[in-house]
Amino acid sequence: MSTLQLSLAIIGGLVLAGVVAYNAWVTRRSTPRTARESEPLTRETEPSLGAAGSALSPEAATHPDRVEPVLGDPLSDAPADPLGADPRVHADDVMPPAGGDALPPGGAGGDVRPPQAVVTLSHAVHVPERRPSLDALIDVIAPLSLDAPVSGEAVLAALPATRRVGSKPFAVEGQSEAGGEWEAPRVGQRYVALQAGVQLANRSGALNEIEFSEFVMKAQAFADAVGAAADFPDMLAEVARARELDGFASGHDAQLGFMVRARRAAWSPGYVAQHASRLGFVVGALPGRMVLPASQPGRVPILSLVYDAQAAMADDPEQSALREVALSLEVTHVPRDEQPFTRLRQVASALAEAMDGVVTDDAGRPLGPDVMDSIGADLDNLYDALDARDLAAGSPQARRLFS
Repeated sequence: MSTLQLSLAIIGGLVLAGVVAYNAWVTRRSTPRTARESEPLTRETEPSLGAAGSALSPEAATHPDRVEPVLGDPLSDAPADPLGADPRVHADDVMPPAGGDALPPGGAGGDVRPPQAVVTLSHAVHVPERRPSLDALIDVIAPLSLDAPVSGEAVLAALPATRRVGSKPFAVEGQSEAGGEWEAPRVGQRYVALQAGVQLANRSGALNEIEFSEFVMKAQAFADAVGAAADFPDMLAEVARARELDGFASGHDAQLGFMVRARRAAWSPGYVAQHASRLGFVVGALPGRMVLPASQPGRVPILSLVYDAQAAMADDPEQSALREVALSLEVTHVPRDEQPFTRLRQVASALAEAMDGVVTDDAGRPLGPDVMDSIGADLDNLYDALDARDLAAGSPQARRLFS
C-alpha cells in the first residue's frame, strides 16, 4: 500500500470516528435526564426548603411516595404573567363551596368573572379544614322559623335535589337543640331553627335578580316541606351588596405562576419528581402534578408543581422529554403566615439551579430579583386589603368567594 493510500485510509477512519462521536453526543444530549436511583432522596443529599428557607423535616424529604390527601371535592388553579391578566379558569378545578354541586363557568344571567391574575397548567386540589358555614359577609341568609323542633332526618329528606342557584351554591343549616350551634343537617340531630342561604358572589360573578328569585322559590319550597316560616331580605339590597362584593373580589383575585424551563437537556418525569421531592413536594391527585403541603394539617397545599400529564402517563415515562414545569400559587387560598410567595421564589430558584433551568413567566421572559421584589410588594398590598375586608387569604370565606 502506498503512502497516499495509507494517509487516505487514516483520514477516512478519523472522519468516521468523528461522525460516530458527534452522533453519540447529539443522542445523549437529546435524551431526557432521568432520576438516579442510587441517590437516596434525603435531606443530606440536597437540602429541602422550609417555611423561610430552612430545611424541611426528614420525614417530608424522605417520603416522595406519599399521596396528597383529598378530603372533599377539588378546588381550583393556571400560570400567566405574574399578577397579569389573560384569565384561564378551568371549570373542573373549581370547588363546590358549602357542600354544593360543581359549579358551571357562568350562571343564569351572570357574566363570568375571571381572576385578575392566573396560572397556567395548574390543577390544584385544595382541602378545606371543614365545611364552611353560612356567613352574612358573603351569603344572603333567610331565617326559617319553626313552631317545634324538627329532626335531622326530616330536614335532609326535604332538601332540594341540587345545592345551587344558578351559578351560586345554596345551603341549609340548622341550630342544634342540644348545643345551639349552627351546622349542616345531620342524622340523629334535632333542630330548633333553620336558615337557608345563597352565596353573594364567586368567580362566576355576582348574584343577580334571576338567581335571587330562584333562591326564594327553592328556600320557600323547602320551608313548606318542613313546616317553617321563611323571612327573606330585600332583593334589591342584596343584589346591590352582591355587586359591591363582586367588584372587590374582581380587583383582589390573584393566581400566580412561574415556569422553570430547561436550558439544554430535557428532563424525564422521574428526574423532575426526584428533585421536587427533595424540596418537600408530594405526589398529587392528578398525573403530572405534585404539591407542597402546608405546615398545618387540614390546610390547602401551599404550591403546586405541574408538568405534562401525557408524559407522566406514558408507557415508559423515563423516555418522555419535558422542557418545562409550572409552579403555581393560589394566592387567596393560602394563609399569609405560610409565606407562600417566599416559598415559591425559593422553590423555583432551587429547581432551576438543580436541573440546569431558568425561571421565567409563561411567555418565556426570565424573572430577575427586581421583578420578584415588585411582585412581592404587590402581594403584601393584596393581603392587607383582604385582611381589612375580613376575607383573609386562606380563610373559609375567602376560599368560597374566590372559587
